[in-house]
Parts: sequence; structure tokens; C-alpha cells
Amino acid sequence: MALKSSTFSLFLFIFLFSSTTPSFAHKYPAKHTQKSLRKPCKSMTFYFHDVLYNGKNSKNATSAIVGAPAWANKTSLAGQSSHFGDLIIFDDPITTTNNFHSKAVGRAQGFYFYDKKEIFTAWFAFSFVFNSTEHKGTLNFAGADPTTSKTRDISIIGGTGDFFMARGVATLMTDTYQGNAYFRLRVDIKLYECW
Repeated sequence: MALKSSTFSLFLFIFLFSSTTPSFAHKYPAKHTQKSLRKPCKSMTFYFHDVLYNGKNSKNATSAIVGAPAWANKTSLAGQSSHFGDLIIFDDPITTTNNFHSKAVGRAQGFYFYDKKEIFTAWFAFSFVFNSTEHKGTLNFAGADPTTSKTRDISIIGGTGDFFMARGVATLMTDTYQGNAYFRLRVDIKLYECW
């Protein structure tokens, strides 16, 4: 009788162990390799155009300084070379080409602030709000932007509509800038989680 009880216990242990394996073991089919999991499920490129309000351009400004250090004002960036302490809110057009006057496919809406005294760097939190025939919904971004680097990666932390729960990386590149009044970013998007 003791033999049957230990055999039953062994089968029970094996059954329970096999039924409680971690869920990640079955997440991907066996044909996937580590390298193939790194391929994006969707890639896109957009440009967003930022026209900073400077006290004279209220008709075409798409961003404004809403917070500034005590020594600065809200119609021009802080006098230091790093613009430390400035907080900018924006509602910029998104285009598929680098032409400011091309048809917008949505808006880049959010804020950035200059967060270092020593070097020119910012921190972004914004959404791409799409309303075109090709895309509907939002993509949400957040992260540091060391603006003096040629390319910078920022996290895509979610989305809605066509981009429901999307995750990925956006590579930012300054495509052009004109003084402190206008800059254009190229945004190469690679989504690694698509639903």
C-alpha cells in the first residue's frame, strides 16, 4: 500500500509541476529565436514642427513657454546656453515629409523642459494624436532627449486606437532648427508590441 501511495504522490507532483510552468514558456511559438523577437512589428517615420511663441508670432506659434526660472521670461528661452528651467507646452503638426506646409496627419501634443545646467538637454512627455485616413488613435512617448546627440531614443509607452497598447522605441533626430523660434524633429518609430 505504501508503494501505491508514493507512486500516486509522484504522479500528483509531476502533474502539478507541469501545469504550473511559467506562462512565458508558452508565449511565443518554438520557431522564434531571440534575434527574431527583436524585429519590429511596425515601422514608421514622421516629422513634427515646433514654432516657439516669441511675443510676435502668435498666428503661427505651436508652442509656448509656460514656466521659466526667475531670471527668464516667457517670450524667449532662458538666457543660459542650456535654457535650464524652461517648460514648454506644444501642439505641433505631424507630417510624413519634412515640409512644414505639407498636409498634417496629426498633432504632437505635450511638453518638454530643459533639465540640465551644464549641457543642452530636455525631457519629453507627449502624444502623437493621429486623425488621418491612414491612422487613427494615439502613440504616447516619454523620456530624456540629450539634444546635442545626433540621434536619441525615447520610449513609446502606450497607445490607443490603431496603436492600442503599443510599445516600442522612437529615434529622434533634429532635422533642422532656426534660432530659438523653429525646429523640426524626424521621428523614426519602431513598435515591438502591436495588437
